[in-house]
Amino acid sequence: MWLPFIEQVLNIDLSEDNGGQFADTVTSVMLLGGSDVDRRQFLAASAAVGLAALDLPDAEAVTRRANRPGPVAVGTGEVAAVRTMTTTLGDAASELGGGHARHLAVRYLTVDVKRWLDGRYTETTGRELFAATSELVHLIGWMARDEGNQGLSQKYHLHSYRLAVEAGENELAATALRGLADQAIDLGHIPTAVRLAEACEQRGRKLTNPKALAYYRNTYARAAAADGDHTTAARLLTSAQAAIEHAPALPGQSWASHYSHGRWAHESGMIHAKLGDLAAAEEHLHLALDIHGLDRKRTRAIVLADLGHVQLKRGNTETALATWSEFLDCADGVQSVRINDGLTNIAARLPSIPDSSAAAELGERIAARA
Repeated sequence: MWLPFIEQVLNIDLSEDNGGQFADTVTSVMLLGGSDVDRRQFLAASAAVGLAALDLPDAEAVTRRANRPGPVAVGTGEVAAVRTMTTTLGDAASELGGGHARHLAVRYLTVDVKRWLDGRYTETTGRELFAATSELVHLIGWMARDEGNQGLSQKYHLHSYRLAVEAGENELAATALRGLADQAIDLGHIPTAVRLAEACEQRGRKLTNPKALAYYRNTYARAAAADGDHTTAARLLTSAQAAIEHAPALPGQSWASHYSHGRWAHESGMIHAKLGDLAAAEEHLHLALDIHGLDRKRTRAIVLADLGHVQLKRGNTETALATWSEFLDCADGVQSVRINDGLTNIAARLPSIPDSSAAAELGERIAARA
C-alpha cells in the first residue's frame, strides 16, 4: 500500500529490481530531503497529494525501529538537540523569511537527524524523536512554501503529518494538516482546503491548548470563507476569539503554541475582509500591529501590506500609501514569496491612483527593488 504512494509522490522507483527496500516514513522523508539537496525537480502542489495526508499512517513505524541495533545510542539529549535547532532555524526564518537557511535545515535533517533515527533507542525515546523530527520537517515545509516552492512544501507537510501520527502527537498532526489546508486555500483548491481544515479542527477539539484551538478554528474559518460559507466562517471566528482570549501571552514549546494574539488578529482581519466587513478587518489589523505587536520583520511587513489594501478599498488612499511605504521599510532584506506577492499586488494598484506624488514615489521604490 505504501510503496506505490511513495513512488508516486516522490517520483522515484523503489521496486525490488531497483534495489529498493520497504520505505517507511523515515526512509521516505530522507529520500525527499536528499532529492531536495540535489535540487531535483518536483511537481507542483496538487489537491490529490494534500488529501493523501488523511490516509491511515504506519501504526508500527516507531515499534519497528525501537530496540534494534544501531550505530549510535540516542536519548533525551539528542531529542532536545533537534528541538533546539528547529527553534533556532525557525526564529531566523520568521525574521528574514523562509529563503534564508532552508538548505541548513535540510542538511541537518538528512545528516544528523537521520543518524539518530537509524540509531539505538527505546520506544519512548523513539516517539519523542519522531515528534521532534516532525517539527523540523514541518519547518522545512514552511520554509519551502515561503520561498515559493509549493510542491516541495506540500510533500514535507505530508511527511510531518505522518511522523506526528506515528509518534502519537495529536497537536503536531493537526498543525501539519493546518499547513496543508492553508496552502490549499492559497492555491485555489478550495474543496480540498475545506476538507483538510475540517480534519485539522476536529483533531484540535481533543486538545486543551487554547492557542492551538484558535489556530485551527481560524484556519477552518478561512477555508469556509473562501468556499462562500459565511455562516460557518462567522461561527468559527467567534469560537477562535473565545479560545485566544483564554490563551497565555507568552509562547509555549509547540508550533501551535507560538500562535500569538497578533497572528490571530491578523488572520481574523483577513477573514473579515473576505466576508466583506472591511471596518472589522481594519480594526483587527491595527490590533495586530499596535496593541498585540509583531516583533518579526517578515510578519509585520505582511500585515502592513494587507492593511494598505483594506485601507485602499475603504477609500483611504493617502493612508494606504503611507502604510505601504512603511511596508517597504519593514520588508527590506526579507526573502519571502509573501513579500514578493505584496510588492506585485501593490505595484498593480498604483496606476489606478491618479495625480499622486506619494503613489509615484512608491512605484519608484518598488521598481528599484527589482
